[in-house]
Amino acid sequence: MFSDIEVPVLIVGAGGAGLTASMLLSDLGVESLTISNAPGTSVLPKAHVLQQRSMEIYRKAGAAEDIYEAGTPPQNMAATAWYAGLVGDDANYGRVIAKQENWGAGGADPEWLIASPCRQTNLPQIRLEPILRKHAEAKAPGSIRFGHELLEFTQDDDGVTATVRVNETGEQYTVRAKYLLGADGGRTVGQQVGIELEGMRNILYSVSVHFSADLSKWSTDPDVLIRWMWPPHVGLLALLVPMGPDNWGPNSEEWVFHLNYAADDKRIFDDEAMIADMLRVLGIPDLNPNVHLITRWSFEALVAPKFRAGRVFLLGDAAHKHGPTGGLGLNTAIQDSQNIAWKIAAVLNGTATDALLDTYEAERQPVAARNVQRSTENAMHHMAIGAALGMDPTAGEEANWAQLRRMWSDAPEDADYRRQVHEALAFQSQEFNEHNTEYGYRYASSAVISDGTEPPANVDEVRIYQPSTYPGGPVPHAFLTDQNGEHIALTDLIEPGSFLLITGEAGDQWVAAAASVSAQRGVPVRGIRIGHAAGDFRDHRLSWLRRREVSAEGAVLVRPDGVVAWRSHAMVSSPEATLQDVLGRVLMLN
Repeated sequence: MFSDIEVPVLIVGAGGAGLTASMLLSDLGVESLTISNAPGTSVLPKAHVLQQRSMEIYRKAGAAEDIYEAGTPPQNMAATAWYAGLVGDDANYGRVIAKQENWGAGGADPEWLIASPCRQTNLPQIRLEPILRKHAEAKAPGSIRFGHELLEFTQDDDGVTATVRVNETGEQYTVRAKYLLGADGGRTVGQQVGIELEGMRNILYSVSVHFSADLSKWSTDPDVLIRWMWPPHVGLLALLVPMGPDNWGPNSEEWVFHLNYAADDKRIFDDEAMIADMLRVLGIPDLNPNVHLITRWSFEALVAPKFRAGRVFLLGDAAHKHGPTGGLGLNTAIQDSQNIAWKIAAVLNGTATDALLDTYEAERQPVAARNVQRSTENAMHHMAIGAALGMDPTAGEEANWAQLRRMWSDAPEDADYRRQVHEALAFQSQEFNEHNTEYGYRYASSAVISDGTEPPANVDEVRIYQPSTYPGGPVPHAFLTDQNGEHIALTDLIEPGSFLLITGEAGDQWVAAAASVSAQRGVPVRGIRIGHAAGDFRDHRLSWLRRREVSAEGAVLVRPDGVVAWRSHAMVSSPEATLQDVLGRVLMLN
């Protein structure tokens, strides 16, 4: 029997966003209850790429080690490649059209190493969510309830009252919460508060087949994560993505195959037809795959006009829906959870006013809208690649081969063709090297205080991440040496719910001000000095000095989510009064 319950935060949905929110709230000392209509974690092998910024969140939450252990080794996700199909009678079947590095090149790209203490990884959501569930339940035993459906809720000035049904028994109980986080993929919460996602629906229709089979004889590039195949006998783009779980690269035990279909093609509802199409496209008609799941889905580009309705907040797919290209959807959801969690905790413990919660929408909606746009652009450019190659599903195999063979021709008349194809393929680094999209976005809200300067100019806002202490962006990464001679990442110094005030060798007054303001306001503010030869932490590689952009007497205030809230380029006449004012403005107390 389930009793009525009162809890500070009710989380509806136990996917990537909901489970991450549960973990982070627990670390912040906030009790929550997470319910999900589903009987368990996801059975869909989707959303597999995990960005550096997301892995930093899981590093803080203590789950990163488990995720890295289960995920793709870096050497098996260093590149992506386009192929002339997979198998066929022509000797050029399966031949590489082009290959390019992706997502930090398996740790070889120094720009990605500079950005974060965490590397990018790859773990399908079907295997990520059980890890998140394990950690969420360990932090708050009994707080994750699958098979519990939200029926309805009402809200008033003091909280939310929700009615929940236990699917197995039909039993109902009531949950009273201060706040409700809607992380249910848009199924219930958004509809009940009247928020509808806006944008483009049904852009493409796709079928995904999750299966087990030995493809090692044909999938021979161990460094390639995603295989983009243009089989001439089909003339359409198809994808193969390894799923592990114990081996990756060519020896992956499981795979996911993707193929697009016209909206009016009724065959997509026929499982046998879908398997036959997969075998035909792969060129292996006698393969006997063990099919785990066939899913039909449509590519959508949607964003909610509002992320907040009173005491209700929308996260993840409830607030934005992306196509899979670029792997931006799940990561946006994870980062939504980080943004709202520390703000709710600050309001609940009385160190911030409710106005701080308005900055969740102000900060996350522009990021989500941009990521939805980027996902769509990534997908559309794959079609442009097909056009540059000359692939046509109506042209026939020989005509498509005639086009593809020009890629490997030395004939002068094919030079312009090869140039155009290579340019189209190189441009797709917008998907596989969109480092600034993933890591370098900046918030603009009342919880970020401008220093009156212009943001650093960037020659490529998609691909080039430039570490900076400009307010609103992530604090630059640096490995430091502590007083015991141990190396520690700067971001590891940010404790849950705490602000970090960083100053230089000559910033003793800032450190004293941080201690005083923290005591007076009851807000955790840790002041530290970082210098190459002196300070509380030694900048042994001069990494922080290169990127701090303030003097040795200046200061950088970092929020609990690792975002720079404010900076001072030099010492001020009254550091304590200045910090009092700044912190009050960030927390909406002034």
